[in-house]
Amino acid sequence: MLVYEETSVVSEIDSAELAQRVAVLKRFKTLLTQQRDRFRSYLDLLDKQQDVIESGSADDLLSYVELEEKIVADIFSIQKVIDPLEEMYNSIYSHKIDAGRPDEVPNLKASLDILKGEAVMRSTKNKELLSIRMMELRSEITALRNNPYVLSNKRSSFGSTNTSSLVDLQG
Repeated sequence: MLVYEETSVVSEIDSAELAQRVAVLKRFKTLLTQQRDRFRSYLDLLDKQQDVIESGSADDLLSYVELEEKIVADIFSIQKVIDPLEEMYNSIYSHKIDAGRPDEVPNLKASLDILKGEAVMRSTKNKELLSIRMMELRSEITALRNNPYVLSNKRSSFGSTNTSSLVDLQG
């Protein structure tokens, strides 16, 4: 059994409370690890997406954007579970002098915060790259529209539909 001091009063934790603490801790650690893994995969995706933005393949970019939406939705759904669990964890381990408070949770949270910051930076960079690429494409489209040598929906003066197709050569 774990023993902790609270204002110089020593109390023991019963087995039910200990089991609850262990269960909360295990679930919380598992979710933090899953969230960290999701952010790592998101960072990998952002790197690949950057390459696709720079190469200009629209179909590939669309598939990466769809995959990105799924990963971000997954991150948010896990976060919805983490938030209440973190409150439970903090309420259980709210005592400053607690011999049973694990060290790995703060480490997981710190690495998760670093990954979140990195994801925000890379996502912002990709948005800027995409914005620049879109401006380039708009310029190209405008240049093509203004080019008189590029065929458009305009009809040629030689191919008017109002003239006859047969010519009388006799007379």
